[in-house]
Amino acid sequence: MTAQLVEPAQAWRADPYSDALRAGQGPLYLRRSDGWLLPLDVERWCAEPDSADATVLSRCHGPVLDIGCGPGRLVAALARLGHAALGVDVTPEAVACTVRAGGSALCRSVFDPLPSEGRWGTVLLIDGNIGIGGDPGALLRRAAGLAAPGGSLLVEVATVDVDERVEVHVEDGRGGRGAAFLWARLGTRALRAEAAAAGWTRAVTWHASGRAFVQLRR
Repeated sequence: MTAQLVEPAQAWRADPYSDALRAGQGPLYLRRSDGWLLPLDVERWCAEPDSADATVLSRCHGPVLDIGCGPGRLVAALARLGHAALGVDVTPEAVACTVRAGGSALCRSVFDPLPSEGRWGTVLLIDGNIGIGGDPGALLRRAAGLAAPGGSLLVEVATVDVDERVEVHVEDGRGGRGAAFLWARLGTRALRAEAAAAGWTRAVTWHASGRAFVQLRR
């Protein structure tokens, strides 16, 4: 029997995720309905930006919106670099971590009304956040509405050729488990196809420290 799905905002507020952010460490996983596990790199999210993150930061121009900012390492780093930067996350603990790190963040969904819609120079979907909502096409269209004309979207994609929409839940490997919700995973080829249909063009790809990224333009 399929678990009853909840809104992703509620699922990410589940104790395993919030507890991991509060502690600054995992273990934490996304578990697919067939049992497959995707480890979540909480320690990296809660640390200072690494060399792969630096390649993202160097491509940011103008005001920056970080969708699914988590504990805010990128938002805080952008603020230190002099960017106007805002994080958006559905988890109160993530927003609190971002503020403690010296960044600015709002606790709301990317699909809620947001400040400066249509005026963000750069929009970020890092750490697998292209999966938010389980519908990459809808998310890419929403990001296009948030970015300024000529603005860019920086997306972290899977390092393998994958295109899946799945039911998952967050768990900590110790019995803690959140409610089921929809998620997506895309590799570079799938992201390019979805992005073109959503009005994004001029894709540029790069790899850093075992991670894969795509830069798109409106």
